[in-house]
Amino acid sequence: MSATRTKAVLEVRHLTTGFKTDRGVVTAVDDVSFDLYPGETLGVVGESGCGKTVTSKSIMRLLPEHLTIYGPASEVRFEGENLAFASEERMRRVRGDKVAMIFQEPMTSLNPVFTVGWQLDEALRYHTDLDARGRRQRAIEMLRLVEIPEPERRVDEYPHQLSGGMRQRVMIAMALCCEPDVLIADEPTTALDVTIQAQILQLMANLKERLSTAIMLITHDLGVVAQVCDRVLVMYAGRVIESGTVAEIFHAPRHPYTRALLDSIPKSGARAHKKRLPTIPGIVPSLFELPAGCRFQDRCAYKERRCVDAEPGLEGALGGRQVRCHFPLDGGAA
Repeated sequence: MSATRTKAVLEVRHLTTGFKTDRGVVTAVDDVSFDLYPGETLGVVGESGCGKTVTSKSIMRLLPEHLTIYGPASEVRFEGENLAFASEERMRRVRGDKVAMIFQEPMTSLNPVFTVGWQLDEALRYHTDLDARGRRQRAIEMLRLVEIPEPERRVDEYPHQLSGGMRQRVMIAMALCCEPDVLIADEPTTALDVTIQAQILQLMANLKERLSTAIMLITHDLGVVAQVCDRVLVMYAGRVIESGTVAEIFHAPRHPYTRALLDSIPKSGARAHKKRLPTIPGIVPSLFELPAGCRFQDRCAYKERRCVDAEPGLEGALGGRQVRCHFPLDGGAA
């Protein structure tokens, strides 16, 4: 899981994304900054509604333009260019070629009326100079790379003829067919059984090692994060509240929310079976009704008066250990 810490391939600075609604503009991603390095896997975790998927789609510029507002200070720098305000034509050149994405649900992301080969061919036709025969051969090679059996036959089949695991592998093949520098994987193992999940994760790890691709992995599964990630970004209510290496986050969490997430992981052993599984009380606050102070205050067991009066800043160096809390924990094991 070692990453080559040279120059960041993707630099996100002060990313802020809002949506126009009948109740005014609601900010779903609020001042998010991070770096992603070649050969690194960055895990992005948090409950549903914390802004993980919106962050990824903001980077890819896949949100509806007529409803989306980006903060004026937002930067998504790839190869020195700020993609946050690039033209749609420029983004079409970048998407699928330099920066690719594996979507959460392959059945709705794959077009049911076109064959797998046609959908792989579309990206190759747009981003490469290969002729029709070369593109078909490349599509078969990619299906073989993601370990789909009989790729020569599967390339002419439709998505409904494939299992869920195979469809997810097709999505990975589509994302990797142009060998991108950055791969964003949004819950790539959702709804897959544990055996197929392990195969998909191993496949992504092998491809990262072979191509030095930087991976941004969005997931709810902290077990997956511990297995495949190098660094972790913890999000809550649209903000980054803690970041660090996998070892730092898992063995020395400093934000109460991170500690609560780790405590809610089922433990093995006879003693663990006799205890009730800890949970986090309440739900993520509505983005229309965020509290004035710390956004986690209503669910936090360590709340003080200062947490109600003022929102804490994100303390620490970008790319290193960071925490957004007035009273960070001492970093003891979770």
